Amino acid sequence: MESVPNPIVSASSPADDASDVHVGTRNRVARSILANGPSTAVDLGKRLKMTPAGVRRHLDALLAENLVEARQQRTYGQRGRGRPAKVFALTDSGRSVFYQAYDQLAVDALKFLADSVGAEAVEAFARKRVAELSDRFRERMDAVPAEERPALLAKLLTDDGYAATLRESGKAPAAGEQLCQHHCPVAHVAEQFPQLCEAETEAFAELLGTHVQRLATIAHGDGVCTTFIPMTATATGSTKSNEVSGGNAL
Repeated sequence: MESVPNPIVSASSPADDASDVHVGTRNRVARSILANGPSTAVDLGKRLKMTPAGVRRHLDALLAENLVEARQQRTYGQRGRGRPAKVFALTDSGRSVFYQAYDQLAVDALKFLADSVGAEAVEAFARKRVAELSDRFRERMDAVPAEERPALLAKLLTDDGYAATLRESGKAPAAGEQLCQHHCPVAHVAEQFPQLCEAETEAFAELLGTHVQRLATIAHGDGVCTTFIPMTATATGSTKSNEVSGGNAL
């Protein structure tokens, strides 16, 4: 798997700007959004120890270069008074700076595979791809109790370059945790071949020993790939494929 490449340096900037402190700070802002998902200017300021005015100056530069976009922050449950906070997320152009794979070549190859052999061949390829990830993770995952597996999976995915985090979600009896992947090296390919996302979801269910539900994907246009893991999860050793919800239930 790919690790997260070097920080953003705009292709439109002069070469000597790369060493400029402003460009360096702009890179930090972009990387913080990549690692943590859509963020408000206040959140970025706290994480980077910058003033709101300083953060907004760099956000304005990234907006002008179409590397980030502004959105209304999603709210869950009852919303307070006033307008939702504005969050900033990487655009496709911004994400592409972090992608080193030849996306179009991969898309063309999978299209050829589907046309020549059939859709089953694409599904088999997707499962084989994530099987390699599962094989590397399985020994460490099996060595910890079921309740510790979500956090360990997030760490292992982060080590593989997916910038994963874990957060609590919901209340009993529907309580659980959300596994958030802020970077996906195959997002552009998965836009046309969702089998890649479905196979990954199945692999997560097997490693965690419980059913999981994919709530959002970067490939589907969301800022973060989000998978819900029920808190009632218990290790079963394996999970049947019909227990896995791999759709994009937004």
